[in-house]
Amino acid sequence: MGRMDGKVAIVTGAGNGMGACEAELLAGEGAKVAVTDIREEDGMAVVEGIRRSGGDAVFHRLDVTDEEQWKSVIDQVVAAYGKLNVLVNNAGISSFAFDDTMGTDEWDILMSVNAKGPFLGVKHSVPKMREAGGGSIVNISSIAGLTGSTLGHPAYNSSKGALRLFTKAMAARLGRDNIRVNSVHPGRMPPMTSGRYEAQQDELNQRLTMVPLGRMGRVEEVGYAVLFLASDEASYITGLELAVDGGFTAV
Repeated sequence: MGRMDGKVAIVTGAGNGMGACEAELLAGEGAKVAVTDIREEDGMAVVEGIRRSGGDAVFHRLDVTDEEQWKSVIDQVVAAYGKLNVLVNNAGISSFAFDDTMGTDEWDILMSVNAKGPFLGVKHSVPKMREAGGGSIVNISSIAGLTGSTLGHPAYNSSKGALRLFTKAMAARLGRDNIRVNSVHPGRMPPMTSGRYEAQQDELNQRLTMVPLGRMGRVEEVGYAVLFLASDEASYITGLELAVDGGFTAV
């Protein structure tokens, strides 16, 4: 028996990194998983890997800022699997995505992907979860949603902080529907290849010395936190902000 047997899940931004790991762990524990991303080739590769391992997964292209795409993907998943139990709002843009760290357009993009995207996912998933008798929503925020930063665009902190409080607001509203809403706040993780990231490597390495566990995190360490919160093992946990950060926010 898997920890997610009988569950149907959607994971956004699941074409690589944390999202791919989350989708693989959920599928490995028996969930039927809709892998979504704007990168179709990457998303299909994750699906193929899950299927090779004996799991059940499908790919849907999804731009999380597009409300009509959200409606379409959710309808297709429910039509295929009969219900929706779990939503993992993982898709996001890094604070290192832009050169102009006070750009207005950059602010709009970061807020749209990192805050509006999860809002749309929750908005259109909740009616399906009510029909299923309940569900679990896990929003991937960041330690940047708990603390300030001198690096990157401040819209990243703002968007991740917004996601933290959106999580709590929806946890308060949806508890009577047996829908749990929690946020996970990863700390320093291995980066995607980025010249902007590398340009600030010295300061980032200095920050790593402030992590009590003394190292970067691993994507599976976030993935297992998501798996727990998505599962019935966390049936009395909602409105939680779970830092997976090696203790960075503890000091």
